[in-house]
Amino acid sequence: MSTTTFEPLNEVRKNLKINWYRCPIDKNLLRDLTRKSDLKGWMQAGGHLGLFVCTGLLTYYFYAQGWWIAFFLALFTHGTVGSFFPGLVTHELGHGTVFRTRWLNKVFLYIYAVLGWDNFHDYSFSHTYHHLYTCYPRGDREVVLPISPHLKWHHLLQLFTINIQSQQWNPTGLWKHLKYHFKTAMGQYSSEWIESLYRGHETERKKAVRFVRLMWLFHLSVLAVAIYYQLWLLPVLLSLHVFIGNWLKVFVGAPMHMGLRSNVADFRKNTRSIKLDPVSGFLYWHMNWHAEHHMYAGVPCYNLKKLHEAIAHDMPEPKSVWGAWREMLAIYKKQKEDPTYEFDTPVPPPAGRKTVKEDYKLAASIGEINHAFEKEVPQPSSPG
Repeated sequence: MSTTTFEPLNEVRKNLKINWYRCPIDKNLLRDLTRKSDLKGWMQAGGHLGLFVCTGLLTYYFYAQGWWIAFFLALFTHGTVGSFFPGLVTHELGHGTVFRTRWLNKVFLYIYAVLGWDNFHDYSFSHTYHHLYTCYPRGDREVVLPISPHLKWHHLLQLFTINIQSQQWNPTGLWKHLKYHFKTAMGQYSSEWIESLYRGHETERKKAVRFVRLMWLFHLSVLAVAIYYQLWLLPVLLSLHVFIGNWLKVFVGAPMHMGLRSNVADFRKNTRSIKLDPVSGFLYWHMNWHAEHHMYAGVPCYNLKKLHEAIAHDMPEPKSVWGAWREMLAIYKKQKEDPTYEFDTPVPPPAGRKTVKEDYKLAASIGEINHAFEKEVPQPSSPG
């Protein structure tokens, strides 16, 4: 058990009030951009899952034919596609903004979470605080700055093959990941942050444990079927894919907050947007427009580019992946000399602009990800 303790989160919510700067936008336009669509939801959620099925079938075909070069290339692609499931695909579904029909959103959330070994109950609690207190360490322990972008050779090797025990950024390696979910299934948590999130939310904690047990049942059933029918590739395709070919997820996901400022009430300074090619943007569910997402989290992922275009005049110029990594590595070099250094992103001058008020619910909405707080209210508790 970690010895780290945190200020009781009910105290954080009571005392830490942040008046976030949000780029001004016409209310009618924002209302249009926050409108959810089942068709666009199917194109995104169904399309990604369909691509996963196709790469899996192709991998199995090459395996059955004994075409080993094609097999390994297909398996690498399958892992690359599936590695986005935990924490990224389930992220947007967790916000409840993908489908207009709520049960469709929930069904796809369960499918992706089970296939991706992702306990979305834990994530929904943590991510609520990440949005409410982005990069304020009193309330956001999902992203604690500074984060180092150094690329050790053994880490890179695992990103392009099988991620066994890498613990840099996201995702964690197979060993630590499965160990964490095994302890959760036993009703234990090895993270003090997760423990602190569930204090006063015992019903939600039980839901999380039940879901992880369901997840283990699914993957153990896949293993049992594979052993009985001698389908040895099946567990690799359905259970281990999230640990294969993690390279793209890391390279497009790491720039979100790395090297930027903490304790600042401006998403333009603690969150980074980047430009991506259409394929990477699709796999990343358009979260490359990440500052825009934090600013207006109620906007579905497929509308984020339009949101960016609407407020681009008030935003920093988005960099390419390569440009973002160059910036991050330069920041890291300075942070090695001065651990307190944080890059202060240049933003357009105020020019008399006003922030969007927090009492405008549509602007401040983070979707349905914070549903648990509406069900139970945390009671005062010691942090130990």
